[in-house]
Amino acid sequence: MKRPGFTKAASAAGLAVAMLALSGCLTLGPDYERPELPLPDQYVKASSAGAETVQDDWWKLFEDRELDALVAEALAANQDLAEAAARVDEARARAGVAQADRLPQISAGASGARDQFSEATAQFPPGVPLEMDTYRGTVNLSFELDFWGRLARLSEAARAELLASVEGRRHVRLAVIAETVSAYFDLLALDRQLAIAAATLESRQEAVRLQRLRFDAGTISGLDLAQAEAELAATEAAVPFRQRALRQTEDRMAVLLGRIGGEIARADDGDTSPETGALYALRVPEIPVGLPSQLLARRPDLAAAEQRLIASNARIGVARAAFFPTIALTGYSGSESDELSGLFKSGTSIWGIAAGLLQPIFQGGKAIRGVEIAEARRRQSLAGYAKSVQVAFADVEDALIARSTGTTERQALERQVEALTRARRLANLRYEAGDSSYLDLLDAERGLFRAQLEWVAARRAELGAAVLLFKALGGGWEAPAASTS
Repeated sequence: MKRPGFTKAASAAGLAVAMLALSGCLTLGPDYERPELPLPDQYVKASSAGAETVQDDWWKLFEDRELDALVAEALAANQDLAEAAARVDEARARAGVAQADRLPQISAGASGARDQFSEATAQFPPGVPLEMDTYRGTVNLSFELDFWGRLARLSEAARAELLASVEGRRHVRLAVIAETVSAYFDLLALDRQLAIAAATLESRQEAVRLQRLRFDAGTISGLDLAQAEAELAATEAAVPFRQRALRQTEDRMAVLLGRIGGEIARADDGDTSPETGALYALRVPEIPVGLPSQLLARRPDLAAAEQRLIASNARIGVARAAFFPTIALTGYSGSESDELSGLFKSGTSIWGIAAGLLQPIFQGGKAIRGVEIAEARRRQSLAGYAKSVQVAFADVEDALIARSTGTTERQALERQVEALTRARRLANLRYEAGDSSYLDLLDAERGLFRAQLEWVAARRAELGAAVLLFKALGGGWEAPAASTS
């Protein structure tokens, strides 16, 4: 013969299992579909042959061991990266909380009480004491039945936000690498310009010494001496300017490396000529012909923007679920006794199970406004995603044109330096022979000095364009497959 209590418990358990099976059978809100955006098939400005595959360690293609060590240090100690990693940990924990809300919540409870009842109102039979002890121990269960998919959509949104934070960390990592490489190139360029300025300063100091001897001997006028001294002063001013810029760049790079001040190690062979040295020894990889637009899928900022769009899309379902009732299942099982020592004896067991429903009736339009807010936020995310794609294409186009025109500019300045070097030598010969004025020689020297500095700047810009391209493409690309036709 079945015990009545067991029959009731079994029926309640069966009801719970049935409701659990029905939970989540309906998910409100739109399922995510990637928006259609007009994208070109390829970048028309990419036009180099001999391209190679470039992976995430793209900075190694410049073939500079000092640079490799600095990037490794930045990746290990940069505080922006540490902050981004902490944001990922936070998002992962939030996603875990959202997932845990979909599971039954089980807790244990224990209580003890002593009650004194009134002699005037108590309905106890004679002889029953008015003071009573009660001890209870229970295991409690609560579970929200996710009929409308509210918790499922919350979990979907939390997971998308986690993925967005992961992509955000990748974006910070790429930015830190690009900034470190760019700062390193700035240091090499400033080193080279400072070497040029120092060599030019030494030459003009010697020129002033000779002009002063000639003036004292009466072979030149005071005008020639004054012009030489003025040119020396102008060159002297160019040295501290670059020394200051060099120190500021080292400080900027120290922050990237997670340091507090200090010098930055870099390639230095002691070469003071403008056209050789570490800045010109760096190798730049070739760019594939017609880079396909699908390469933008590598960009972490675009991936993060899409994940934010997915999250906002899921929250529309959360908002729509507010129109429907919340159904909760609760239950407990345990033991109750008037003596602590008898808490788990036979006949002290207790249990209970209940289902509750809460249906909003009037909230002053709160649920409608919630849906409107969620849909507006989705439109914001969609606009942000579309703009991110537009900016990404502009970044790549700008980097490609800077890469191609930068090389042309550097080559032109290289030819200018060669021509001005010859012009300076000829001007010096003509001046020594008395066939031209000292002003002609100064013009030639001034033009050569300026062209040398601009040549270094153009080489720095050429390298910087490569860095911008790596960053714009999310850190690299795959070389196009060779044709078999």
